[in-house]
Amino acid sequence: MSVRQVYRVCAVEQIPDRGGVLGVAGDLEVGVFRVGDRLYAYENRCAHQGGPVCTGEILGKTVQVLDGNRRVVAEVFDEGELHLVCPWHGWEYDLATGEMACDRRFRLRRFEVSVRDGIVYVEV
Repeated sequence: MSVRQVYRVCAVEQIPDRGGVLGVAGDLEVGVFRVGDRLYAYENRCAHQGGPVCTGEILGKTVQVLDGNRRVVAEVFDEGELHLVCPWHGWEYDLATGEMACDRRFRLRRFEVSVRDGIVYVEV
């Protein structure tokens, strides 16, 4: 049985809303993201080819707008589901779950994240 370790990342106010920071947790690089008062932490490794996913953009889910004949007339970003987009090949992950947006069988490695006295910690 492996022992889990807790690592300090940064002060919570250093993480911009709808943004993230990179930190080191033992041998791993992790990204910690903040949306409002929610924090998410993932290994900085895309499930596709190991790219630095946590350095990617956070965007709303792309939704197609259809006309009465079911033809696509526009695409808009749905801010209700934010995606983390890997900068290497554009793989998109649901920021709240770490699951790949178009195939939920793939996911980022997620870590527990907590705040104590204004400091963000991840447990790996």
